[in-house]
Amino acid sequence: MTHNHPFFDAGGDKLREECGVFGAINADKASAVTALGLHALQHRGQEAAGITSYDGDRFYSVRGTGHVAENFSTQKALAELPGHMAAGHVRYSTTGGSGLRNVQPLYADLASGGFAVAHNGNISNARTLRDDLVSRGAIFQSTSDTEVIIHLVATSRYPTMIDRFVDALRMLEGAYSLIVMTPEGMIACRDPFGIRPLVMGKLNGTTVFASESVAFDVIGAEFVREVEPGELIRVSFDGAMESLHPFGNIKPRPCIFEHVYFSRPDSVFVGQSVYSSRKSIGEQLAIESPAEVDLVVPVPDSGVPAAIGYAQQAGVPFELGIIRSHYVGRTFIQPTQGARTSSVSLKHNANRALVEGKRIVLIDDSLVRGTTSIKIVQMMRDAGATEVHFRVASPPFAHSCFYGVDTPEREKLLAAKMDTEPMRAHIGADSLAFVSIDGLYRAVGLQGRDNSCPQYCDACFTGEYPTPLTDRSKREDKDAQLSFDRVT
Repeated sequence: MTHNHPFFDAGGDKLREECGVFGAINADKASAVTALGLHALQHRGQEAAGITSYDGDRFYSVRGTGHVAENFSTQKALAELPGHMAAGHVRYSTTGGSGLRNVQPLYADLASGGFAVAHNGNISNARTLRDDLVSRGAIFQSTSDTEVIIHLVATSRYPTMIDRFVDALRMLEGAYSLIVMTPEGMIACRDPFGIRPLVMGKLNGTTVFASESVAFDVIGAEFVREVEPGELIRVSFDGAMESLHPFGNIKPRPCIFEHVYFSRPDSVFVGQSVYSSRKSIGEQLAIESPAEVDLVVPVPDSGVPAAIGYAQQAGVPFELGIIRSHYVGRTFIQPTQGARTSSVSLKHNANRALVEGKRIVLIDDSLVRGTTSIKIVQMMRDAGATEVHFRVASPPFAHSCFYGVDTPEREKLLAAKMDTEPMRAHIGADSLAFVSIDGLYRAVGLQGRDNSCPQYCDACFTGEYPTPLTDRSKREDKDAQLSFDRVT
């Protein structure tokens, strides 16, 4: 995973989903539908965007850095992407780093014809697979883990495309939601645990797939259902659809952080409104960790739904005590230390008239490194707040994610280094509390966490990863051997 690039937010204090995918087949102007769908998924990746289309004869690709609107807002741009089938991708760089060669969809000419793939997630054994493929003569054009999938399909000995694709997927560990285009049609699939999201919709005779249901709202499509964990859906150009389940019956573990932060609040995830989930998390926080305060103040924008829930449950007024500027770009140039220090002030400003002389509780979605939290707590004190309490709408984030979320190395995670009381002192709050893991599960409609078989992937909170982490284990073994060699 890569984190040290100029698009990282101030202090690297927000977690980022690294990708969003969208696909459309049997559409009059598939690339236009795809571009519109990607607009709705822009929050899932703001470094680069790409679209690949197919016109029944050949594939066309346009990829560029920046936002969707910068690359696909003109008729001229879309005219370069003809055809009735298209797939698109927005990304941050996790595996492979930034650079145009890693912008998806990735495309290759295979023996059976063109093959394009858009991938949301992270393959946790990609380095091991890649090393094996290179040793057998494979030549890689990118540093993305997604290209491993293309090589596995290309080298499979099975006779049909779908069998070669399934053969490739059986070798993968980790998380993937994939949209694949071939001359035969489109394939959409999720990993057996369904860690990353993928949904299916209909727009007249067009079948569409997306990372989130909100993309269907934007294009006017009907939400049909989620692509099930471990399911492959194949759609042909005559409209025929086939559902395959090649991995058997595995208990799903979708990412619970989609409810907390990643998905747009107007999306539906695992059958539940994300907005409702976030409000419920706030309610749980108020029940578990009440505070004697005058105002409930969200850290905008992601803390707003949880703060509404907290305020309603606690019977304390909800107020916008922090005003956020929406005109500070992620790529804002910060040439000096002074400018870097003021980056939080550029994005957030205290509403002094409201908070002065008041006891307040701040509600945020997560506490990662704590750098932004320190500045916001101090900002509230500088604005005259008499007490500043802090409540977090997720449990302590103490473990790195290996499934497609851009998280800092574990030693930089505040909860990996400190218990709650030292964290409270570190950020300068009068009190600090996190929602419990059982409270989080109750907020998303369950009785609590089933510790024997968790219903979600919550490894970032618990350290219980649903899949093997082959590459990490090999790296740790190598580091241990190097350390042993130095000692001996």
